[in-house]
Amino acid sequence: MIGELTFFLGLKVKQMKDGTFISQTKYTTDYRGMIGSLLYLTASRPDILHAVCLCAHFQSNPKESHLSAVKRIFRYLKGTIQYGLFYPKNEIFSLKGYSDSDYAGNIDDRKSTSGSCQFLGDCLVSWFSKKQNCVSLSTAEAEYISAAFCCTQLLWMKQTLADYKCSFQNVPIFCDNISAINIAQNPVHHNHTKHIEIRHHFLRDCVSKRKIEISFVPSQDQLAEIFTKPLTSETFASIRARLGIMHIELGL
Repeated sequence: MIGELTFFLGLKVKQMKDGTFISQTKYTTDYRGMIGSLLYLTASRPDILHAVCLCAHFQSNPKESHLSAVKRIFRYLKGTIQYGLFYPKNEIFSLKGYSDSDYAGNIDDRKSTSGSCQFLGDCLVSWFSKKQNCVSLSTAEAEYISAAFCCTQLLWMKQTLADYKCSFQNVPIFCDNISAINIAQNPVHHNHTKHIEIRHHFLRDCVSKRKIEISFVPSQDQLAEIFTKPLTSETFASIRARLGIMHIELGL
């Protein structure tokens, strides 16, 4: 009575002589546009990086639940629209990194998520959240791989800062997993980790050459945790503030 069905509940319907074609072309285009905007925003709002990266995994075939999650991110941004990164003046010019992982956190393929952030003094200058390429067999392995990712970023920063006559030795990586620290510091431990890809073991080499120092940090002080897993509102707000993400009224 109302004509041929062409669109229903986000589904585009094309009825043809030999069958019916159903797609979500318009829905997927809109979703990708929102994800692209949010990824651009993470340049000054690292607090949304983990959530945006999770939603980005479903760009090829988003569903209503994924769109709801993206809308929730937008609601959070609306309530914190004046927030941004603050870089305080400070005479301390030290380089350090935090590394964390969410072991088997992805419910689809059981892969872990690596998270890391790097500081110059008290200023956050680099951060990332990334699903690991392979399935880790233990929490220690997931944490060790995350620390290796953090190490590569710190080595690149050391090399870049050397052009400005800034030299750093034994740059610390703070990790909250004792077993991962032992793997990086104890070569004997490698007999039990032969399945870990060789490219990740360069972390052990950097530690032995005193380029990198991997140190323990309690879980409550692990700032990279915000890039790996959902947190309680209190923990999230605390880490957000310690990363330098705050509200400052600019009077514009």
